[in-house]
Amino acid sequence: MVENGHQQPPAPAPPPPTVQQPLGAARGPAYPPAEQLLQLNYCIHSNPSWAQTAILAFQHYIVMLGSIVMVASILVPRMGGDPGDKARVIQALLFMSGLNTLLQALLGTRLPTVMGPSFAYILAVLSIINDFRDEDFSSEHERFLHTMRAIQGSLIISSFINMLLGFSRAWGEFTKIFSPVIIVPYVCVVGLGLFGRGFPQLATCVEIGLPMLVFLVVFQQYMKRLHPAAHPILERFALLFCIGLVWAFAAILTVAGAYNNARDATKRSCRTDRSYLMSSAPWIKIPYPFQWGTPIFRASHVFGMMGAALVTTVESTGTFIAASRFAGATPPPAHVLSRSIGLQGIGQLLDGIFGSIVGTNASVENVGLLALTHVGSRRVVQISTAFMFFFSIFGKFGAFFASIPLPIFAAIYCVLYGLVAAVGVTFIQFTNNNSMRNIYVMGLSLFLGISIAQYFFNDILNTIFSSGPMVAMIVGTILDNTLDAHHAHDERGVPWWAPFQHKKGDSRNEEFYSFPLRFNEYIPTRFL
Repeated sequence: MVENGHQQPPAPAPPPPTVQQPLGAARGPAYPPAEQLLQLNYCIHSNPSWAQTAILAFQHYIVMLGSIVMVASILVPRMGGDPGDKARVIQALLFMSGLNTLLQALLGTRLPTVMGPSFAYILAVLSIINDFRDEDFSSEHERFLHTMRAIQGSLIISSFINMLLGFSRAWGEFTKIFSPVIIVPYVCVVGLGLFGRGFPQLATCVEIGLPMLVFLVVFQQYMKRLHPAAHPILERFALLFCIGLVWAFAAILTVAGAYNNARDATKRSCRTDRSYLMSSAPWIKIPYPFQWGTPIFRASHVFGMMGAALVTTVESTGTFIAASRFAGATPPPAHVLSRSIGLQGIGQLLDGIFGSIVGTNASVENVGLLALTHVGSRRVVQISTAFMFFFSIFGKFGAFFASIPLPIFAAIYCVLYGLVAAVGVTFIQFTNNNSMRNIYVMGLSLFLGISIAQYFFNDILNTIFSSGPMVAMIVGTILDNTLDAHHAHDERGVPWWAPFQHKKGDSRNEEFYSFPLRFNEYIPTRFL
């Protein structure tokens, strides 16, 4: 009883505790990390039918042909070469691309990566060209031959950089300090750093390049969804169809006289008859050692080439990592990267011996083609070397396809380089992407990789720091391994990345990267 004679009402019950739901649960499903891309139709060791394999292999040849023609078009005229010289340079580049691709697919990374001419050598070659600008020659052809011999000598000497880094296993040991935080900006800039070969090149002939870009997106992405029967055909082969369509349109414009009164630069970009390759290419010519003459060795030329060789080591490694993702394989282990870079050095030595105008590295555009077609088969790339060898020997046939206007290739590269850049972003799923530390490292590496100053005080620095992937790799590696690296070990993604860097760290490494047949019996165990 209380003083007023009335019972007090019971105290209100406390409200039930609220369970805070994660933000993702209220907005939609959350997707767990996936080590492999599940939408691939064929992975590294599964193969389409032989008919499809042949067509896809030809498609790889066409895609890499654009870079070969670009390199030859940039360098040969500056060296004093005529259209016939340009045709023979293209043949040499094609032959060596086929040989290097076959070596890598059989004995190197074993990934479906095409090896093509590297733009990293452009600055070093231009430096050699400028060295002979004031010298007197009996003819422009003599200037061309002398310059080619100097390039050969520089390629031969600088090839030992790759061989030393690879066969000493130094490069593989270095890559073990990578983490997904480094891989994200590194692989992104492998694609983004090539933006100059995309829309800027396309814009030199918009009436051809822009339709090619639009048709490729529409046919390959939208029209394949109209009917189930059209889906696999357009997904894998729409690229060839679009090239044929736009190439025919360019030929009609040329015959109709649309460019008769245009500027010379427009004619070179748009017309289908301005390359003069068909008329000047030999019917049959097999590239052979020292075809331009005895190599010339100058120390002043070698340093720029050495810088380019170092750049190709970095750029090829980033491209291999992207290729492994699109092929459904694990990231290449350290010992595989070592042997592939060493083999790339041997390939560059052969480039110099057989008279290529630049060294080779892994072709970014062909890795993008793996993503575009959803076909990461190793066999397809191996068969593509047959087309490279055939068209390098039978020059007239090769010249026919080499006369495709460059804006058509540039439109293709807009898509393919973008795919390679995007696959770099997918590695962020293996890190703590809410970590401000990781955001800082990735953001600064990505931005500096794209925007850092392009000019330095000598050839070797100019060559190294004009490479976006090189800058992104250097900045990312320094920051990620010095900025609270020990305490951020797990959020950097190291527990996921580290097992793949050892031969026995993941059971799938042997499945994807072992040598074919009985090659293991003849190769030192340190490279297995």
